[in-house]
Amino acid sequence: MRLWKLSLPMLAALLLCLAGCATSPGKGDALQEAQYAWSAAIRWGDFEGAWNMVDPKVREAHPLTELEFARYKQVQISEYRELGTQNGDGTSVREVQIGVVGRTSLAERQVRYTETWRYDPVAKAWWITSGLPDLWPAQ
Repeated sequence: MRLWKLSLPMLAALLLCLAGCATSPGKGDALQEAQYAWSAAIRWGDFEGAWNMVDPKVREAHPLTELEFARYKQVQISEYRELGTQNGDGTSVREVQIGVVGRTSLAERQVRYTETWRYDPVAKAWWITSGLPDLWPAQ
């Protein structure tokens, strides 16, 4: 019985210690989560969802029209591959290669895209500042 009385406070202390380990993710973890969500949205063709991850200042300065969104519906993404990343203090630049298949032609091509990210300390969120990828360069 005495052993049980001693182990109960120790168990409570252990649970408190474990709860302290489950703190909120740091900036680096939040960046990885944001980049994963972004790449998943692009891979699955959810460009409206990806647009919500674009920096609100960029969205306000460069709003997309319905015609521009309709253009994204004409392609299927076949690949989204990270080529390299450079992280700074509150910024990140990631180079990616995107496989794009035209829905009408079924021709596949590769597009390189440079993502630029910034951390917003007020919103405690990472925003992509480079906008949606240009899947039609030089057209």
